[in-house]
Amino acid sequence: MPNGQRIDNDRATMNQRLKIPSPWAQLGLFMTLLGGCYVFTLLLLGWMPTPARGGIGWEKFQQMLASAGIFALPGFLFAIMTSHRNAPGFLGFRKAQIPAFYAIGVLLLLLSFPFEGWLGQLNRHIPLSHWMVSAEKEANEKMGDFLRTNSALDIVINVIVIAAIPAVCEEICFRGALQRILIQCFNSPWAGIIFTGAFFSAFHLQFQGFLPRMFMGILLGAAYWYSGSLWVSILAHFFTNAAQVIAVSYYPKMIDEDPYVPVYWALLSLVIVVGLLSVLRRRSRTSYAEVYANNDNHYSGFPE
Repeated sequence: MPNGQRIDNDRATMNQRLKIPSPWAQLGLFMTLLGGCYVFTLLLLGWMPTPARGGIGWEKFQQMLASAGIFALPGFLFAIMTSHRNAPGFLGFRKAQIPAFYAIGVLLLLLSFPFEGWLGQLNRHIPLSHWMVSAEKEANEKMGDFLRTNSALDIVINVIVIAAIPAVCEEICFRGALQRILIQCFNSPWAGIIFTGAFFSAFHLQFQGFLPRMFMGILLGAAYWYSGSLWVSILAHFFTNAAQVIAVSYYPKMIDEDPYVPVYWALLSLVIVVGLLSVLRRRSRTSYAEVYANNDNHYSGFPE
């Protein structure tokens, strides 16, 4: 059977088991939920009274609420409104096909740092509007305040607030929900992964780092797709964030400094990343049918 016909047949099977069959209708619903939850969360945070001794601790608490409200909430609402099965399973909360995929996913992201740094250098040569540069400067200043530490406990709190919670919430939103939709819309896993990575980067509104963050999003999407488990991308996302949080805690100037990355280091990093992606692809049992066609609770297409 031709590949295109197989994909169409797989999609037809999937559509019979979803409350909202059309992927474009799903996309419309998800974007509505994302926008609605964004506005609702901002209004909620604006309505909450600030404690007299709130300070940076209160701002970190608000950051946690923002991550949950803006990213996790629309993802779970989408899953509940779209699928007949349990929402966590629909979003990808299942075991990876192979236990080694967890370690490969983490290495994939950590070893991509040199290439992402080089992409950052390239990104800085792209002309940007004044408001984009100003917004990024303000974001960096805020992050500098967040990452200022006086004890080991402060570092642990920062790892939870800035690394762990965003990793879970953002993966639910972008990989668990949006990537799933876009792969259906384009009938192509890699098209869905790339467009999700671009949206993931743009949504952060930090355009001086658009290219490296987009590349990171693509790698996270590939890790999820090939492993069949959202836990893999969550773990990789967490270790990436945590490494940066810990590094900045001991070397605060990293927020404002842009270290130079030689081309040969960037190329070596890219070669390693491509090699790890190749390992994931060769050992993966993921197919369009396994991901989309079997949405009943008793069978997910992956080992439980």
